[in-house]
Amino acid sequence: MVADRKGGTVLAIVCPGQGSQTPGFLAPWLEVPAFRERLESLSDVAGLDLVAHGTTSDAETIKDTAVAQPLIVGAGLATAAVLLPDGPARTVGVTAGHSVGEITAAAFAGVLSDHDAMVFVRARGAGMAAASAVTPTGMSAVLGGDPTEVSAVLERHGLTAANANGAGQTVAAGTLDQLAALAADPPAKARVIPLQVAGAFHTTHMAPAVAALDELSQGFAVSDPGVTLLSNRDGAPVTDGPEALSRLVQQVSNPVRWDLCMQTMVEQGVTTLIELSPAGTLVGLAKRGMPGVTTLALKTPDDLAAAQQLISDDAQEA
Repeated sequence: MVADRKGGTVLAIVCPGQGSQTPGFLAPWLEVPAFRERLESLSDVAGLDLVAHGTTSDAETIKDTAVAQPLIVGAGLATAAVLLPDGPARTVGVTAGHSVGEITAAAFAGVLSDHDAMVFVRARGAGMAAASAVTPTGMSAVLGGDPTEVSAVLERHGLTAANANGAGQTVAAGTLDQLAALAADPPAKARVIPLQVAGAFHTTHMAPAVAALDELSQGFAVSDPGVTLLSNRDGAPVTDGPEALSRLVQQVSNPVRWDLCMQTMVEQGVTTLIELSPAGTLVGLAKRGMPGVTTLALKTPDDLAAAQQLISDDAQEA
């Protein structure tokens, strides 16, 4: 399904990736009974206490890939259930997720059940954590600089542009030694900021996790997306359920092209963008990369009324 409301309004629901979580970010949400109930159910599937990890666990604990990924997807799915209890239906034009958030988006679009999404992300987080333990690796954001020079500097240091986020932001990934070399020799007019992740995600360092996810995914029942679902691979809409799942598997060791996702959203005529919890990162990118689009970061339940008003307004104007 492709958004077709050109000339009217188009609502995008986007789902953040790893690194967006902060200690205690779910505490306000757990005051909402429907949210708590959904998160507890997802915790049972993940085999993790997502309630504790979203409230009392410290930063080091929730940085662990095997914890962070189920926590982020669980938070997004529970937020979506509160925001849109009847599902995306006709109110949402486009959905997309950054990195692990693409699992949230796929479940939101109906490709996977919430149960299978949590089974998948549990295995993904464990597999990527294991792959990260083989060699000390990490990621750093490169902000600013000439894109051509940034690319050349990363190549010189043997690093991969694992996330092309648009709005002047590239995420470099590789060994800790390679990242240290980048910090000492950055591109001109660019800042290098180490990220709170435990490995070189979306690079060949993650290849060991792919085969296990491919085997696991064979047992899932999948459906074609019920709303336009954009792919991290190339920003293009994916209309076939099995293809969307295959891309989720391969995404683990391939770069995330969020810049192309934003480009497609602009081309699809997106007028409003709401980011599910733990929100803020993708709204920040959209403010710079999608000028003129109304954005809202759904950080706490206090933001629900504004988000639902935007959805109502979009539905009336579409």
